[in-house]
Amino acid sequence: MSLKTNIESGIKDAMRAKDQDRLRTLRALKALILLEETSGNNASGDLPADVELKLLTKAAKQRRDSLEIFKGQGREDLAEKEQIELTIIEEFLPKQLTDDELRAKLEEIKVRVGASAPSDMGKIMGVATKELAGLADGKVVSAMVKAILS
Repeated sequence: MSLKTNIESGIKDAMRAKDQDRLRTLRALKALILLEETSGNNASGDLPADVELKLLTKAAKQRRDSLEIFKGQGREDLAEKEQIELTIIEEFLPKQLTDDELRAKLEEIKVRVGASAPSDMGKIMGVATKELAGLADGKVVSAMVKAILS
């Protein structure tokens, strides 16, 4: 089942349950999908799974960034709203890797590409961003690659 179908089903369920937070978040996700489908980049109409994953990851990252800003400014009311939306978006994302799992995958990538020095970070990051898309945050991956190479 496609992401769009899952979200449309979730919208109906949220309307029945009168869950305004979930409804608002799912409608925002559906709008993102519709915008991408109608853009010039997509000829077939349905989005490939990797594009759907990028959209969800981007939406989750936006919520995390906003959450940090609102907490830093002491706006707990807005931070709570962002946290609720982030939690709902994460339901549709694949399970994130734990630190140990991420370290193991990065070590395996390091051996595969033959990286040994900090100057080889680009080699690892190029492969890691493709293979670990949606499974780990880019900032976390970057920090762990730096730690592994130093």
